[in-house]
Amino acid sequence: WRPVARDALLARAFHSCTELRGRFYLVGGLLAGGAREPSSDTVVFDPAEGQAVRLGARGSPPRSHHDAASVGGRWLCVVGGWDGSRRLATVTALDTERGVWEAWTATPGSCPPAGLSSHTCTRLSDRELRVACREGGVRTQRRYGSIYTLRLDPSARTYCYKEEACHTASRSGHCAALLQTPGPHPGHQLLLFGGCNSAEPEVAGHWSQGKMKEEPPVAPHLMEQLARLVSSGQGSRKGPHGLRHHSCSVVGPFAVLFGGETLTRARDTICNDLYIYDTRKSPDLWFHFPCADRGLKRVGHRTCLWNDQLYLVGGFGEDGRTASPQVCILDLFI
Repeated sequence: WRPVARDALLARAFHSCTELRGRFYLVGGLLAGGAREPSSDTVVFDPAEGQAVRLGARGSPPRSHHDAASVGGRWLCVVGGWDGSRRLATVTALDTERGVWEAWTATPGSCPPAGLSSHTCTRLSDRELRVACREGGVRTQRRYGSIYTLRLDPSARTYCYKEEACHTASRSGHCAALLQTPGPHPGHQLLLFGGCNSAEPEVAGHWSQGKMKEEPPVAPHLMEQLARLVSSGQGSRKGPHGLRHHSCSVVGPFAVLFGGETLTRARDTICNDLYIYDTRKSPDLWFHFPCADRGLKRVGHRTCLWNDQLYLVGGFGEDGRTASPQVCILDLFI
């Protein structure tokens, strides 16, 4: 990971980082380990210029352990998270054209989750997101994970949750990847990785060919580099065991996971390993690339794909308390 920018405004963890019109929007997060109150900052990072600025928009919500998605090339929708006193399932949106935050309204038929934190929120289209979560607090959690479809109406500023019939393992701090399925019947599936003791990915949605309109960002050079990298390694059917609060970005047929916290060790729990999940052939294979640089250990960070490069933003370092102010780019030398 090569450092390309450094700014104290970017030093945070358990934030969201979403690319919208060539800018990275960082919302909230924790500024130091052990902090109870999440930040209400919104910071915009321009990767072309390497500059970060605090956005002056009113009503920026205090949030951590939330997720966010871009909608219509205009709105940044922040879904759920911890506000310093409780877990929410609300949708708050930044209108990037007007520079204002708006609290969107649940429709009368909405059936929201009990409360969301350390969940995932994956964009399926401009009007539909899929939320994978473990509901409630420590005392009220269900023994399984729930899947919700979240429908958005930007013109009316409304949202509606619908619980899906399928359930998953109880996961928290997992990641989600929307990947194409190869073979004679191509389509898309949403896979969940980590957030529990299992090393197995889990399907949280499947769509047949032509049903999915979402166009992933194109990264031909990075995709070619990843293909060359995995061709030099030994693939395994087994993925990382008990990993949570790691990052995940989809690059073509690959899911690229980095860092996180392992549940399998009592000490030295924060990781700096790179995992690549390759879906080009059946069965899907994992490739593991360890890192010798302890300074790259990260938890609660984010990765963002832009302009054929993968960016690493924020997160706590090896001590689990100090937030990194760096932005790095993944360089692959094969």
